[in-house]
Amino acid sequence: MTDQNQALPAQGSDGNQQGEQGTANNNQTMESLLQDQDLSVDLPQPGEIRKGMIASVSPSQVLISIGAKSEGVVSGRELEQLTPKEREALKVGDEIHVYVINPEDANGNVVLSLKRAQEQISWDNVEKLVTDGETIESKIIGFNKGGLIVAVEGLRGFVPSSQIGALRRSQTTGDTPEQRYQKMVGQPISVRVIEVDRERRRLILSERAASTESRQSIKERVIDELEEGKTYTGRVTSLANFGAFININGADGLVHLSELSWDHIEHPREVLEVGQEIKVKVINVDREKKRIGLSVRALQDDPWQSRVEKYSVGQLVEGKITRLTKFGAFARLDDDIEGLIHISEMADHRIEHPKEVLRENDVKTLRVIRIDADQHRIGLSLRRVDSAAYADKDFKLLAAEFDADAEDDFNDAPTDSPAEEPPAETPPADPTEG
Repeated sequence: MTDQNQALPAQGSDGNQQGEQGTANNNQTMESLLQDQDLSVDLPQPGEIRKGMIASVSPSQVLISIGAKSEGVVSGRELEQLTPKEREALKVGDEIHVYVINPEDANGNVVLSLKRAQEQISWDNVEKLVTDGETIESKIIGFNKGGLIVAVEGLRGFVPSSQIGALRRSQTTGDTPEQRYQKMVGQPISVRVIEVDRERRRLILSERAASTESRQSIKERVIDELEEGKTYTGRVTSLANFGAFININGADGLVHLSELSWDHIEHPREVLEVGQEIKVKVINVDREKKRIGLSVRALQDDPWQSRVEKYSVGQLVEGKITRLTKFGAFARLDDDIEGLIHISEMADHRIEHPKEVLRENDVKTLRVIRIDADQHRIGLSLRRVDSAAYADKDFKLLAAEFDADAEDDFNDAPTDSPAEEPPAETPPADPTEG
């Protein structure tokens, strides 16, 4: 009996060990399940626009399922920004776009915005309208002293007075904006988007550009008449981040941002404004797609060409190292021209990185080994500075420099004036004369 009682604690101990081991296994299983779940969930990111499904609607909040670990919530100020009509349109089960403000707040909720999502999508759409050149049917919702306010894709667009159609302008009377425009509020209007600047929240529209005349037929006629390489005078009709649209004889062509100037610019408004008259060169006409490619800089002198004229392949030059990269180093020559020293042109032996032989701000003698005028590139070499292959060229250049210096010295030397002959002696007077 005593043996059995003594055996019982041992059995209990084994049971406890098995229970603890089972608990540990369960914990490991739960941890692995949570990890697997985290990996499978597409976590939302701040500023992201997602499509979700409305899970519930209440006066204080709207819950939306967006595929995250928890439902997203639209509440507080974000909910107050919606108009009564917009809130009434929210129905459980409807799909809707949302903007992620915070992936997880202090309460573990994904904070969403409906208004910001609508706005972002609207800006995307109006930017596309600039490219497509589509006419938009809308209504006048207001005015200011400069023109009319028109709703486009949920945004407030501005029609300057200069872009109001001739018929509507002829109907305006009065000295104040109220007298001229108040009666137009609520009227339908056809407009085209001519300028979009999302950062400045600037949306410029034109009623004049949305003429009822067939723009397509005009464009087809103009495209048939245009000649590549010829210069035309046009007028700037709209500006976009990627370039400017210029109207030539009734058809719009695109001047890409890179074709506006030889200098680097961030936006066309730095060099152009809507309504400006300008000369452009036709660089491409795609009659099948009905696209006209134009250039402003093609009519300007290329400053790079004039600066590079004094360089020739094989010439020795002095350059200052401006930056190092994995593939080589850039050196600035005279006249703000940069050339590339490829890593293979730095030393006769193999190197892993340019910093092994060069440092920024080093001034080095380099040899020009390539000039690509079309691509605006100069290839330089450090290892070929003393190359025997260029000995003859170096000797000729040195001789030419010596001759030039000798000629300058000769021209600068003082010119000796011829020695003056002594005056002839006057013979003494004859005393018998007289």
